Amino acid sequence: MRVVEAFRAAYGASPQTVWRAPGRVNLIGEHTDYNDGFVLPFAVPWGVTAAVTPRADRTIRLLSLQTPGEPITLARHEDSKGWTRYVVGVFAMLGDRVAGADIAIDGDVPQGAGLSSSAALEVAVATALNDLHGLDLSPMDLALLSQRAENDFVGMPCGIMDQAASALCREGHALFLDCRSLGSRNIPLDLAAHGLSLLIIDTQVHHEHAGGEYAKRRAECESAARKLGVEALRDVTDLAAALERLSGDERKRTMHVVTENHRVEALIGLLRAGAVTEIGALLNASHLSLRDQYEVSSPELDVAVEAAVRGGARGARMTGGGFGGSAIALVPVERLTAVQDSVSTAYRKHGFQPP
Repeated sequence: MRVVEAFRAAYGASPQTVWRAPGRVNLIGEHTDYNDGFVLPFAVPWGVTAAVTPRADRTIRLLSLQTPGEPITLARHEDSKGWTRYVVGVFAMLGDRVAGADIAIDGDVPQGAGLSSSAALEVAVATALNDLHGLDLSPMDLALLSQRAENDFVGMPCGIMDQAASALCREGHALFLDCRSLGSRNIPLDLAAHGLSLLIIDTQVHHEHAGGEYAKRRAECESAARKLGVEALRDVTDLAAALERLSGDERKRTMHVVTENHRVEALIGLLRAGAVTEIGALLNASHLSLRDQYEVSSPELDVAVEAAVRGGARGARMTGGGFGGSAIALVPVERLTAVQDSVSTAYRKHGFQPP
């Protein structure tokens, strides 16, 4: 394993533990997690591996195979910057339960593609520290701790979905997560049995979401919930009446969140009924809502979705926080090449970087 070899070369000994956590794709349920709603992510084959040995002092030494160079030495949490903040944030949340560590990181989740490379990094490090220090934290505990690292240390006001998916997903399943109760169950997702594949289209448009538009959307949702007298938009039961009391962006954000929660439940119903080929319409509806009501799409995402459907996909939508990143398309196996060609051709016509 090359991360172990890199660890030995940098620190002169083998790591005491090695843990890997996956990235994720969200099948449906976008921007619902921080509204106490429902999400349905699944793990992807790509992830982040952390090789770790604890130290007696509080120094953290970090090496990433994706950023070649000498290990970064951090004597204080405040000295961290860039990608190191996601690692150091986990240490900060664990406080006095851990000291320092020597760490080597290797990851193959495409960064900036909206597949949660940051959550995979946090969960891999948190799980390694849990193992080394015998903290006896459950997978959900590790997800919550990793979320706090991103919220409170990195400053990204994300919900629980990405970290929970990285910590809890099982192969061959999607994870149905209630982001209020944190209750979850794995829903079988066997696309191949129905002659389908899920194409992930990386638009190559990469945006940082910390602060900015993502935080603005969350603030709009919280403001709308206060005006409606509910704890979160998940609690809206009469959408028509709620929309009459709101205006502007808050009205649009509420429409998306409430209908997206219903789409999650509807999609699970189709999966349970074995009607996997019928979920495409819900993916299409989700994208239109994210584009028009939540306003987090981008020209590259819209072109990818439209071209995928035109090429023969049963449905497609943007996935992740938006403003770039990736789209997904539900594609009959025999149409996979045609869909890829359709998207690539559309990108060339628009002068976009190849996806």
